[in-house]
Amino acid sequence: MPSHTFADRPAPQPPERDAVEALISRTRRLRGDVDAVRRDTSVIEEDDPQVRWQRALCDLAVHQLDDLGEHLGQLKDGIPEQADDEPAGVTTGDTTDLPRTGSILSRVGSAEWDLLTDEVSWSDELYQIFARSPESGPLSLDELPSLVLAEDQPLLMSMVTDCLVDGRPIDGEFRILLPDGRMRTVHMMGEPVLDADGCTASMWAVLRDVSRLRRSQHLMSRTRDSLRRGQQIARTEHRMAVELQEAVLPPWRGSLSTPGRGPGALDTAAHYLPSESSNLIGGDWYDALQLPDGRTLLTVGDLTGHGIPATSAMAMLLGALRGMAMAGIEPGAVMGHLNQLIESSVQPVLGSAVCCRYDPATGTLAWAQAGHPAPLLFRNGVGRPLPTPDGVLLGAASAVSYEQDQVTLLPGDVLMLHTDGLTRQRDRSAGPDALLGLAPRFAQARTAQDCVRTVVEEFGGTERLDDACVLVARVGA
Repeated sequence: MPSHTFADRPAPQPPERDAVEALISRTRRLRGDVDAVRRDTSVIEEDDPQVRWQRALCDLAVHQLDDLGEHLGQLKDGIPEQADDEPAGVTTGDTTDLPRTGSILSRVGSAEWDLLTDEVSWSDELYQIFARSPESGPLSLDELPSLVLAEDQPLLMSMVTDCLVDGRPIDGEFRILLPDGRMRTVHMMGEPVLDADGCTASMWAVLRDVSRLRRSQHLMSRTRDSLRRGQQIARTEHRMAVELQEAVLPPWRGSLSTPGRGPGALDTAAHYLPSESSNLIGGDWYDALQLPDGRTLLTVGDLTGHGIPATSAMAMLLGALRGMAMAGIEPGAVMGHLNQLIESSVQPVLGSAVCCRYDPATGTLAWAQAGHPAPLLFRNGVGRPLPTPDGVLLGAASAVSYEQDQVTLLPGDVLMLHTDGLTRQRDRSAGPDALLGLAPRFAQARTAQDCVRTVVEEFGGTERLDDACVLVARVGA
């Protein structure tokens, strides 16, 4: 039979909520049964050491079941959100804020210190807890602090005083240093044993080695705090990436009508669709920009990665692209310069892009692409992809050239630019054919925004693996 680390064994899955609730119910019932036994032992003669032992074990069991119920509740509810003013957690070595509970499977020993005869009685388990040989004999109350860490000695002395002088039960923890240099955490519950006159004759206590439990709690606390810090960092990075993306992408929302010198003026609209499987913003962009000579820049692109690195690289490329387009550089040459820019970057990335320049006076669309899906042209209720000129991914190779092609757009034509995340979905392999199938609906649309709204209705509600952009340009009649 394969072990629990066998490679083919499926990864453990989070427990079902119903299963955890069933465990909580069973724990509560067991806790009630143990508490009933504890109440029964409390009315029996307490001078019997065996009865005291049984009652102490019942107390331990009740405490542990309470702790178990709390942990199961946390398992059901998940990691709680931390308020800004909430402490980050217990640091290593500090157990003052930890619950006074421990595993009933921990080593448990008992001791009794007689005040009248100075006799000390230790159980065998207590010698193991203190790593002390039985031949060395038990430690008296005066000797016990010698093994306790200096910072915990006042707590131990206060507990002993409460028990012997004030006659009160004690419950606390202290750390001891073993002969080999290791440290253990010991949980002690004790009570005074009274004589016939009601005076304290001895102190009886149960001591548990809770070192493993405390280490587990420290590890859980550190893991929880690390998770919370990771969540806070992720939220901050997401917010910064969103703000950077919003600052870089075009400020217009809805349709943007670009002025032209003829009947071919463009009506453009765009939309960004975030990924449903990631909380981080990707490096997708879209842009429509009126150039000084009256022509219009249309571009979309997609960089690898997510978060601030991807959005900052996107901002750099989009800024460079806008500058070159404003300077009148042809789309094919623009792609080549962007490729060189990525190569010279400190943190190079891979990306795809398409760059189009439309002249409304002639209806000519000149365009180039770098490993990107071709624009889709919709005319008279039929859609088709434009023939793709050669061009490799940005950042994939050095000293490469990018071909440029051109097509004439007619009044009423609809041009769609998109990133490939738009059609890569979990529930279906849609591909470009699904976009081309929107042609009849585009033919009925009156504006570019109507076309974008159709795309979002069709593809925006389905879980997608990656974020996406879509830009639609409609040629005026």
